[in-house]
Amino acid sequence: VQLQASGGGLVQPGGSLRLSCAASGFTLDSYAVGWFRQAPGKEREWISSISRTDGSTYSADSVKGRFTISRDNAKNTAYLQMNSLKPEDTAVYYCAAEWSRGGLPRTVTYYRGSYYYTGVEYDYWGQGTQVTVSS
Repeated sequence: VQLQASGGGLVQPGGSLRLSCAASGFTLDSYAVGWFRQAPGKEREWISSISRTDGSTYSADSVKGRFTISRDNAKNTAYLQMNSLKPEDTAVYYCAAEWSRGGLPRTVTYYRGSYYYTGVEYDYWGQGTQVTVSS
């Protein structure tokens, strides 16, 4: 059972990258998927999640409008499209999977117009992929 995050690299400010999160050993369509990042010296930050069933997406305010999460259940893979990248987006990016009955994932909550990570543990984590935004 494994999640494999890939697609990171070095990109200039304003550029784009697409990260992939490939599942093996289990069927990703039974899981909601989340993306996190952790910059040096900082705590892990939740970025975005996608539901298991209807593909509803939820994003942190810090990336809203720039990052888009998606999934292709036929390929057992989720994605994070990152546009208009900034130097402060530099971090190791991780994907995670949470078994879900559908609807709003247990790992996401909505409060006063914004989405947040609830702290509920995910079932599986990927190993991380480095994204560096620099000129």
